[in-house]
Amino acid sequence: MSARETTASDEQLGGVVARVLSVYRSWGRNTTVAQMRADWDALFGGQPVEAAVQPVSIGGLNAEWIAAAEANPQHVALYFHGGGFQVGSVHSHRELMAGISEATGCRVLGLDYRLAPEHRHPAALDDACAAYDWLIARGTQPADIVFAGDSAGGSLVLAALIKLRDAGRALPAGAVLMSAWTDMTASGESYVSRAQSDPIHQRPMILAMARNALGAEGDPRHPWVSPLFAELHGLPPLLIQVGDRETVLSDSVDFAAKAKAAGVDVRLEVWDRMIHVFQQFPDDLPEAREARRAIGAFARSLFSTPSFTRKS
Repeated sequence: MSARETTASDEQLGGVVARVLSVYRSWGRNTTVAQMRADWDALFGGQPVEAAVQPVSIGGLNAEWIAAAEANPQHVALYFHGGGFQVGSVHSHRELMAGISEATGCRVLGLDYRLAPEHRHPAALDDACAAYDWLIARGTQPADIVFAGDSAGGSLVLAALIKLRDAGRALPAGAVLMSAWTDMTASGESYVSRAQSDPIHQRPMILAMARNALGAEGDPRHPWVSPLFAELHGLPPLLIQVGDRETVLSDSVDFAAKAKAAGVDVRLEVWDRMIHVFQQFPDDLPEAREARRAIGAFARSLFSTPSFTRKS
């Protein structure tokens, strides 16, 4: 594990937290899902993007190719956005995907997978795997692909890897996870130890999102739902970034420990004082810019070394 010290001022970090809370605190019992999605897109979707953006359809779903100026068209980062499986879109995450494209030198393919409550598990997972199939069918080799995602999208990255591995499929070269949600039972110790320090997410909220994503019959311990409970052998190299203030800190720390024990190459970075998916705030937080550079270095290292071979 790598502990990363921070340089953001209290004023910078406080400003970011205030902006996020201005949206969360505006939601009440009568707020519609449509309004939440619009608010989320407005919060994160207004930043300028220095990249080429090309809409594309994948099996009837909206997606976008995002390519920074120097992106290598051979290499692809397949990106799954966060938002608790209920909000979020390629619009809300376009700037983050553009930053990842610049850092990694990859084209980024962002997917608007289906969301709950209209489409509960396994809809999002089916869409994620379909997007991977779509890339392969168009000639992109697994060794030229990395998966990436934040929060619920990080869970989706891992669930897709596990499902593909279980099917005996060739896996991508590696994956990047930011504040990944790996445990829908919210059983980690950080849900208690970080309850006071996390300004945004608390255990009751996490459990409510899980129920909404799964429905009454869903199993929160299923390995394609909570990757923490999966067998983790045979996965490709992983970079995991998480903030030390997060209630979902244990989701990353515990998953990384279990994956390492299963023989997976895991690089875990715990960022001091940082909040959930701090990488979305590069104009405010020096740490966001540094974390993106670390993502870039990780992805570039995958493409400069022999391709990953899944272990049986």
